[in-house]
Amino acid sequence: MPIKDIQKKVDDWVNQYKIGYWKPHEILARLTEEVGELAREVNHIYGPKKKKENENTADLGDEIGDVLFTLICLANSQKIDLDEVFARIMDKCYKRDKDRFEKKD
Repeated sequence: MPIKDIQKKVDDWVNQYKIGYWKPHEILARLTEEVGELAREVNHIYGPKKKKENENTADLGDEIGDVLFTLICLANSQKIDLDEVFARIMDKCYKRDKDRFEKKD
């Protein structure tokens, strides 16, 4: 599914409510919170800090999804076309970083 279709789904969901998109700094605060939750899960799964017996395990994919949703909200609120942005970023990676890392044989 193209990112523009995902952005449209998020936009349709947000715009059914009177409040619409939050202000950019509010979305960024939410994004920071979501990234923190993702970091906590990654640390529990792969790091030294294991969960307490009474703590629920969150799905890593769900945590990544929350981050993605919030980033899309920020992009939508600023009228940023993520398909265009992603194409530019990948072009930059292939040009700027083409010899940066050792390639597989």
